[in-house]
Amino acid sequence: MTSLDPRSLIVMGNVMALIMGAVLGFMQRQYPRDIHGLRQWAAMPAVWIMGAILYLVPPPVVGQLALLVANACVLAGFGMFHLGCRHFLGVRRMERPFALILAALVAVLGWFTWSWPSYPSRLVVVTAAIAALHAWTLALLWRRGTRSLATYLVQCTLLVHLVILLVRLQTAVVSRGAAGDLMEPSGVHTFYIGAYVFTVLLLSIGAVLLATERMRTEFEHMATHDGLTGALNRRAILAFCEEEHARALRQPQPFSLLMLDLDHFKTVNDTHGHQHGDRVLVHFVQTVQASLRRTDRLGRYGGEEFVALLPAADAAAAGVLAQRIHAALSSGHPLDCKVSIGLSQWQGAHDSVDAMLARADAALYRAKAQGRNQTCVG
Repeated sequence: MTSLDPRSLIVMGNVMALIMGAVLGFMQRQYPRDIHGLRQWAAMPAVWIMGAILYLVPPPVVGQLALLVANACVLAGFGMFHLGCRHFLGVRRMERPFALILAALVAVLGWFTWSWPSYPSRLVVVTAAIAALHAWTLALLWRRGTRSLATYLVQCTLLVHLVILLVRLQTAVVSRGAAGDLMEPSGVHTFYIGAYVFTVLLLSIGAVLLATERMRTEFEHMATHDGLTGALNRRAILAFCEEEHARALRQPQPFSLLMLDLDHFKTVNDTHGHQHGDRVLVHFVQTVQASLRRTDRLGRYGGEEFVALLPAADAAAAGVLAQRIHAALSSGHPLDCKVSIGLSQWQGAHDSVDAMLARADAALYRAKAQGRNQTCVG
C-alpha cells in the first residue's frame, strides 16, 4: 500500500491553518483591543506556510539555506503561538528573549548544516526545541488558563504532540537518522508529518476558540456589571436577591440587604467635577467590596445608591458588616466618602425582595434624616 505523500499533507494542513489565520486577523481588527494575543496568533499560520513552501521545493533547487529558513519558520510559528498565549493571559511579554533564543537555534542548525553536516543532529535540535516550547505553553495554560473547552483542546493538542515529539526524539537519537529524508514517502514520515499538520491546524482552531470564548465572557460581564464601578448592575443584583430569596424559602435561613447611599454626592460633583465624582464611586465600590465577605454581592442600584446582598446574615451580622464599611470609608484616603445605610432582614415566607428593599430604603432615609453617615434598621 502506497503511503500518502508527506508534501500533500503539508499543503492541506497549512492551507487550512492559513484560513484560520485569516479569521484570527479579522478578529483582531473587530474584537476589543483588550483581547491580546490575536496579532501573534494571526501571523502564526503565515509563518508556518512560509516554511512549508520551502520544504516543498526540491533541495537541489533551494539548497540548504532554504531548508534552514524553513526550520526557523517552524520554530518561529510555535514560538508565536506561545507568545500569543502569554499576551492573551496577561503574562510578562518575552519577544526579545524569544528572538535571541530563535537566533541561537538557527545558528546551531547552521553549524549542523555547513560546518558539521548532520541531518540527525538538525532533527534532534528542531524536535527538542518544539517539545520544550510545548511543555512551556502547557505549564502556562495550566497555571493561568481558564478551565474551558477551548483551553482543554489546546492543552490536549500540545500534550499529544509533545508525546509524539518525545518518541521521535528518542528514535532520532537511537537510530542516528537511519530513517532518511523526512520527505521520503513512508509510513513513519507520514505519521510524524501528519501529527505536525494536525497540531498546526488544531492550535489555529484553538486560538480562534480562545478568543471567541474571551469575547463571550466579556459580553456576559458587560451585561451584568456596571461599566464604571465594576459592581453588579441593577438587573443582576436584583436577580441575585431573587435567587437568595428562593433558596431561603427552600432552606429557611436568614439573609439581609443593605441599601447604601453616598452622603452629599451631588455636592462632590458640583464642587470637584463629575470625573472626580466617578473616581469617588470607583473607590467606594472597591472599599465596600473589600469589607464584604466573599459570598456577598454588591450592585449599583442607581446613581450613587447601591445594594449589598448578604446571604446567611441576620440583622446583627449585617450590622457588623455595615459598621465595617463605615470604618473602611474613614481611613483617610483622599477619595473617602461618607455613606448612609439602610438595613433589612428577611422575615420569613411571607416576606419578599420588594418588601425588603422598601424597608431598607425607608431605613436609609431615616439615617439621612438623623444626620447621615450611620446605619438604621428597617
